[in-house]
Amino acid sequence: MSVAAILSPERIFIAGPGEAQVPDKAAALERLSHLFARASVGRGAAPTLDQDAIQQILVERERQHSTGVGGGVAIPHGAVESLDVHLGALLVVTPAIPFAASDGQPVSLVFGLLGPRGAAAQHLKLLARIARLLRDDVARARLLAAGDAADAFERVRELERGW
Repeated sequence: MSVAAILSPERIFIAGPGEAQVPDKAAALERLSHLFARASVGRGAAPTLDQDAIQQILVERERQHSTGVGGGVAIPHGAVESLDVHLGALLVVTPAIPFAASDGQPVSLVFGLLGPRGAAAQHLKLLARIARLLRDDVARARLLAAGDAADAFERVRELERGW
């Protein structure tokens, strides 16, 4: 499964001038949970994810160990009982925020991943695919330069086609 297949422009937020700021990890997790909660689940279904429950899942995961993987990237993730598909959400945050990343550097790309319970193998494959995409300096630079959510989504699609 591709990264673009689990993502959509409605689950991408570019934080910067003229937009709501994302000043820290807590705000980033809150924004991700908001993106997931307002998203349609499945084919045209109404939103069914509870923002508070999603935020709690992401916060609990961060308490276990930071999902800041280094290179300005974090990949908060978790499993949700009510999901039967994987969903991704992307925050592009400028200026970069502290995230207790493995390299001690601030984070500017936060890619959230939610999946169904019992789908650990696919979840791990998607985490690896996201990490591979965002580990590339050129890919990170292209995403950081995105003008809006639709542009960022297209850049993800283009980057994956280049593999």
